[in-house]
Amino acid sequence: MPYQVLIVEDQEMPRQLFEIWVKSDSRYRLTASISNAELAMEFCNHGGVDLILMDVLTELGSNGLDAAEAIKKRHPGVKIIVVTSMPESSWLRRAREIGVDSFWYKDAQQEPLLTVMERTMAGECVYPDDTPTVRIGFTDNHDFSERELDILRELISGDSNAEIGSRLGIAASTVKYHVQNMLEKTGMHTRTELAAVARSLGIAIK
Repeated sequence: MPYQVLIVEDQEMPRQLFEIWVKSDSRYRLTASISNAELAMEFCNHGGVDLILMDVLTELGSNGLDAAEAIKKRHPGVKIIVVTSMPESSWLRRAREIGVDSFWYKDAQQEPLLTVMERTMAGECVYPDDTPTVRIGFTDNHDFSERELDILRELISGDSNAEIGSRLGIAASTVKYHVQNMLEKTGMHTRTELAAVARSLGIAIK
C-alpha cells in the first residue's frame, strides 16, 4: 500500500511542485494539499495520513511547527518533514526538540525531497548540518552569534533596547552593544534597516 501524504504549503508554486513529485512516485498517494497548518490535525484525526510535508509559515499566520508539535503528541506515528526556504536557525532547533522527523530546505537542498521522504519513511531523521548561507550586507547569517540572532529577532518588534533587554534578561546597554556590532558587520546604517532586511531574508523571524 502506498504511503498517504498530506502537503501543507501556502505558496502555489512549491505546493504544485510537491504534488507533482508525490504523484510521480507509486510509493506515495496524495491525501490532500492544503494551505493552512491548523487544518492538518483534522486530517490526522480522521486517519489515512502517513507523512506530512509541512511548511512553517502558512496561510492566515498558522505556524507549521506549532501544528507539527500538536500532531506529534496526538499521532506520534505520523511522519513529518518540515519544508521551508527561510534560514531562521531557531526553527531547525525547535523541529528537533518537538520530534519532527526530517527537515528540508526548498532552495538549498542537499538531496531531492523524494529521497528525504524515502529515508524518513524508512525510519531515518534527515536534517541539514546547518541553515543555508544568506548574505546580509557585508556579511552572512552565520557570522552572527546566537545572542545577536536573539536580539535581531526582537528588533523586528520595533521595541526599545530596554524592552528587548527585559525580555531577554540582559541590560539595555548589552542590547545596544550587540546592535552596534551587527550594524558594523553588515554595513547597514540603522537598526530599522537591519531588522527589515533580516526579516525579508528570513534570517530572523519572530
